[in-house]
Amino acid sequence: MNGAGDRVRPASRILVIKLRAIGDVLLSTVVLPHLRAAYPAAKIDFLCEAAAADVVRGNGLVDSVVVFDPARDGSFGLISRVRTERYDLVIDLFGNPRSAILALFSGARRRVGYRFSWRRFCYTDVVEPRGGSVHNTQFNLDALRRIGIPAAESGAVPTFPLTDEAEEHARNFFAGAGIDGRPCFAFNPGGGWYTKRWESRNFGEIAARLGKEFDARCIVVWGPGEMSRAEEIRTASGDVAVPIPPSTLKQLGAILRRCAAVITNDSGPMHIAAALGVPVVAIFGPTNPLLQGPVGSPSLILRKESLDCLGCNFTECPIGNPCMLTLEAAGVYDRILSFFRQHHIPGTAHGT
Repeated sequence: MNGAGDRVRPASRILVIKLRAIGDVLLSTVVLPHLRAAYPAAKIDFLCEAAAADVVRGNGLVDSVVVFDPARDGSFGLISRVRTERYDLVIDLFGNPRSAILALFSGARRRVGYRFSWRRFCYTDVVEPRGGSVHNTQFNLDALRRIGIPAAESGAVPTFPLTDEAEEHARNFFAGAGIDGRPCFAFNPGGGWYTKRWESRNFGEIAARLGKEFDARCIVVWGPGEMSRAEEIRTASGDVAVPIPPSTLKQLGAILRRCAAVITNDSGPMHIAAALGVPVVAIFGPTNPLLQGPVGSPSLILRKESLDCLGCNFTECPIGNPCMLTLEAAGVYDRILSFFRQHHIPGTAHGT
């Protein structure tokens, strides 16, 4: 992706922009090791919205996290804050109008971003977007390649740092729930779009069968606005699956890391689990796992393969969301067990 004149130029203060969402911010962390290797002495800051800030906090490759709260901070105030830092290099991995204008008025003499509509004129170094043909991690790394920083076309793994406090939260929950030291399976029913959400009854059925056939311990993770779905899964599982307590992103990560595997929609927690090395069973429909799938751990992708509309990227479905509604738990349970046994997932060794 490098042009003939691309080269690494000096920079002492660098800003990386990826405003949202949790999974997208996490996948963008693959740029940080390469950026730090190219600029070992530079101050590297990362700008994102408040909801995703925990993804980057504690990452030793970042000097500070610049948090933007769109409900509180105006664009003018954000531009002022950024200009005060006198960055030499701004790398916009988000590319929406706000981030492009922020890059333009940042005061940085070198600004890297993607060739999206008029926004390309906000940058000094324009990246040809490959979002429809390569995984999101490689899409992010293309920005570094454009300015002469080498990055392999495979093997990039996001990082999600945990804290001692988050680990203690997870230990206390597991001990209090009576699942400490026993294999546990996590279920994640969330998803930013309704079109990405598998039905609660299906998660519940999988949990019920794991509980009956393997005496498995199951938990349901949830975020803001998702508690009702967690309770639906508890009910559908016959109380086998227990919702976790309210948790921060760091605490959620610590809980997921203690699990034998995670069964999940395409969402931020899916990427967190994968980054932490937890085996993932991921249900996909409107999004493409080749472009947005889990990275960092063994994974099984489940889709209604008979549909020709998979990967539509629709946030609203004009035909009734068949990719989620017609993918039945009974039809995928054996595939899940096969995946568990293939990867020696604890607690699933004996026959059904």
